[in-house]
Amino acid sequence: MITTATPLSRRVRWRVWWRNLRTLWRRSLRFRTILVTLGLTALAVTVACVWMALAIQNELFESRKDQVLRDAQRATVAAQRTIDASVQGDGVQLQNVWTVVRNTLAQQSASTVSAAFRIGPPTADAPQDFTSLLGIEDIVTDGLRDRVQLDPDQQWWQSVALPAGDGTTVPGILVGQQLSVPEIGRYELYLGYDLAGAPQTLGFVQSTLWIVGIGLVLLISGIAWFVLRSVTTPIGEAADTSAKLAAGELGVRLPVRGEDELATLGRSFNAMADSIESQIKELADLSLVQQRFVSDVSHELRTPLTTIRLAADMINDRREEFDPATARAAELLNAQVQRFETLLTDLLEISRYDAGSVQLELEPTSLAHLAEDVIASMQQLADQNGTDVRLVAPGGYSPVDMDPRRVRRVVRNLLGNAIEHGEGRPIVVTVDSDQEAVALGVRDYGLGMKAADAERVFDRFWRADPSRKRTIGGTGLGLSISLGDARLHGGDLAVWTEVGRGSHFVLTLPRRGGVLTGPSPIALDPGDDSAAPLDALGGTQPIDVLLPDGSQTEGAR
Repeated sequence: MITTATPLSRRVRWRVWWRNLRTLWRRSLRFRTILVTLGLTALAVTVACVWMALAIQNELFESRKDQVLRDAQRATVAAQRTIDASVQGDGVQLQNVWTVVRNTLAQQSASTVSAAFRIGPPTADAPQDFTSLLGIEDIVTDGLRDRVQLDPDQQWWQSVALPAGDGTTVPGILVGQQLSVPEIGRYELYLGYDLAGAPQTLGFVQSTLWIVGIGLVLLISGIAWFVLRSVTTPIGEAADTSAKLAAGELGVRLPVRGEDELATLGRSFNAMADSIESQIKELADLSLVQQRFVSDVSHELRTPLTTIRLAADMINDRREEFDPATARAAELLNAQVQRFETLLTDLLEISRYDAGSVQLELEPTSLAHLAEDVIASMQQLADQNGTDVRLVAPGGYSPVDMDPRRVRRVVRNLLGNAIEHGEGRPIVVTVDSDQEAVALGVRDYGLGMKAADAERVFDRFWRADPSRKRTIGGTGLGLSISLGDARLHGGDLAVWTEVGRGSHFVLTLPRRGGVLTGPSPIALDPGDDSAAPLDALGGTQPIDVLLPDGSQTEGAR
């Protein structure tokens, strides 16, 4: 079956070809340099060939013109001598002399056309006008005739198109001057010269120039490619080696050949790679020592901390038997032991992340139901801070494979931070989903943070306001661990914040594992929702949640 390309398919192929060419131009130094060299060389050779062709054409015409003028002058002088040497007589004798003059012109010149016209009124004894070509009167222009008639001693010429034998015309030169016949008068003498051989010579010269020019362009391009290849090949090797080094292959090195500048560059690069490799190994060893230290210390503290925790619980349970000062000390001891245990747990979790030994325990879990459970478990803390927590869950009910313990920890951390920094204002927890991901957003309307603080909010032990006292006993590792939990699921944890408008944390998890390939079902930027009064957000009315079966249930507060 024979198919023809449609205009649309041709346009598509052209666009693909043009896109590939632009990509090659951006990425290949060799292609870009060769193309620029080829273009500039072709331009220079074209200009040189055109200039040489024009110069040769002008020189060829000038030399041919000078030759024609000399030939015409010589023939005219010979004809004038023939006329002057003849014996004047009647008209018959003059006509015979005129015939001799025509023969002399034919013998003494290389002209292909000759003609003579009497100047002034005709007389009875005057020789008749002659012409070797019919219609030559139409070739001789009035301007040329006027100049020839006015100046008897001057030679005039003009470029004309002379008729050829096959009915076509060829380029030529028509030379005109005067002949003087004693006692008769003056005649206009015109001699025509065929220049048909000049274009052939010019064409040969031009074709030779173009052939030499094209050969010169190809030769220079080949030389440039050879020279450039000897330079770009080491550069390409250096680029590939540096890319591998940047990707973590610390053992790659550049081959060093010779003692030129490229060899010096290779040796310097290899020395730099050796230094980087040694420093990275030292840092890796130091980091491993630190990780082991944190892990070992954390594990070693487990046993005495358990004993202290049991003793603190026992003392705290009997604090009513103590005096008020001792009872208060027992409460503080128990609270700080709990906080220390939380910090130790977080340090152990961080050490597992650093060691790469964290494993997920995936279970089909509904993110909306998980959020409801977390909100319910933290309701007492929200009431203590005068905060109204609302759940909006248009999606997220279908089970998704996740580690519920880690996701629950992320949601508790986000909600706890929102309660602590929400200034007692309403907090909205949103759960939604699409075909690719499920997401949970925690929006508070507290003080918010600056852009510089938002960039560091997931750093370990970092606090936006160091002077601010924690009210729920945080360790400063919660958001860092939460980000690690999100990325461990192949998801992401992002934050939007603005001073005076609060913050919005969005946790996004993929439905089918892997990594996220599209946007989150919940927009990170909440828009201009702070313009509405806080009461309009549902601070006094419960938010109804639409369930998948179409029924409604009162949202958690």
